Amino acid sequence: MELGFWLVIFFALLYEPIIGYFDFRKFKVNVRGNENARLKFYQNTIIGLWIPTLFILLLVIFTELTLKDIGLSAPQINTDTLGVWVTYGALALVAIYFVGILYYSVGYHFSDKIKAKLTQVNQKEWENVSFSEILPVTDKEKRVWNYVSLTAGITEEIIYRGFLIFALGYLFPDVSIWFVIVFSSLLFGLAHTYQGFVSGVLRTTVFGLIFSILYIGIGSILPLIVFHFLIDYLAKLGEVK
Repeated sequence: MELGFWLVIFFALLYEPIIGYFDFRKFKVNVRGNENARLKFYQNTIIGLWIPTLFILLLVIFTELTLKDIGLSAPQINTDTLGVWVTYGALALVAIYFVGILYYSVGYHFSDKIKAKLTQVNQKEWENVSFSEILPVTDKEKRVWNYVSLTAGITEEIIYRGFLIFALGYLFPDVSIWFVIVFSSLLFGLAHTYQGFVSGVLRTTVFGLIFSILYIGIGSILPLIVFHFLIDYLAKLGEVK
């Protein structure tokens, strides 16, 4: 089982931060003259995330690792590990953010005012990042983006929250839980190296920290999967070209 743990950790250290970075640079060149480049990139992203996830699920089947160990269980609040203030603070922060995302995700389809506001915000944000080429443009790309968002929500929460937090705690039982939280969140941030340091690594690491704290506080990644999906899904709204 330990060998399987190390294989996934090495994947998190090497594949996304390095191979994913160079794949994205290649994609940025190809997308200028290849109308199918974006769809191919989406497909490769989905495959690249599901391979380690399926490997983790195989560990669940063939080793002592359980679904509960990787957070696939019913949520149950636990304040013993991180304390009341940290646990409920993270819950409150994520709850507020979740309501905002849900408001815009639903309101976009029913309110012209919300649609216009979201369009303006997204356009301003995507003009200032170096990875705007990834955003879907055609209707077909937007449909596939839904699967990319769902894949990211499921697989990244299994890999970087449920599995890595358990695996790091298992392999290094004497380290602080905060070391596990920070290290797993940093790996999550490094997986987004292709997005740049501030927009990708730094911002995603902060999200990872909050998600990790919430996961330890509720003992389940199921709500995080939904939340993660909505964040990625919201990125396609606003008709950003």
